[in-house]
Amino acid sequence: MTPDQYSHNSLKTKQRALRDQFHTNLGLRVHRSLSWLQRSEYAKGDHDSAFLFLWISFNAAYSQEIPKFNDYTERGIFIEFLDKILSLDSSGLIYGAIWQKFSGPIRLIMDNQFVYQAFWQHHNGVEGYEDWEHRFQRSKNRFNEAIVKKDTLTVLSTLFDRLYVLRNQLVHGGATWNSKINRSQVKDGAEILATLMPIFLDLMMDHPEIDWPLPHYPVV
Repeated sequence: MTPDQYSHNSLKTKQRALRDQFHTNLGLRVHRSLSWLQRSEYAKGDHDSAFLFLWISFNAAYSQEIPKFNDYTERGIFIEFLDKILSLDSSGLIYGAIWQKFSGPIRLIMDNQFVYQAFWQHHNGVEGYEDWEHRFQRSKNRFNEAIVKKDTLTVLSTLFDRLYVLRNQLVHGGATWNSKINRSQVKDGAEILATLMPIFLDLMMDHPEIDWPLPHYPVV
């Protein structure tokens, strides 16, 4: 994989060439997600903005209505999306990208207690999380085992659990813009999403036959 191959411009060129083959739901998801991916590329040096734009790009790709009568959760929907994306990845592009980043931003995110939800549950006085350190270590062990076994769904779902905590910190005002105390996780999170989102979009465009649900807020 090369940076040029997965730049916004390259992906946009591909989208223009293929979009007539896309179902409306796929076309809208890719169009919206690419627009936020492009915006993230303008945020060089502003890791908070880059992360948020990239998460919106991810959201545009995966989101759908959560039925009230179902057991769906936001996490459940994006795990379902990740599972579907992996089923399209016959060449192992996603695992390759994860392995490439494993010793850098991914390992740093996985070792960072400040993007682990149980840590915050304990810190905020929620009962039942006194053993958060034990849970944290078990989670890291499972992640490392999944890397070795090439269990990419477990790797991705664990990784995106951490990124979701980071997303909540920023979106819900739990962090200061450009704060020195959360620089590492924001920078690492942005780098991880900037690596994975273009691959996700490329795989979606390579498989126009896949049925994608109606996105949030369709064009009416």
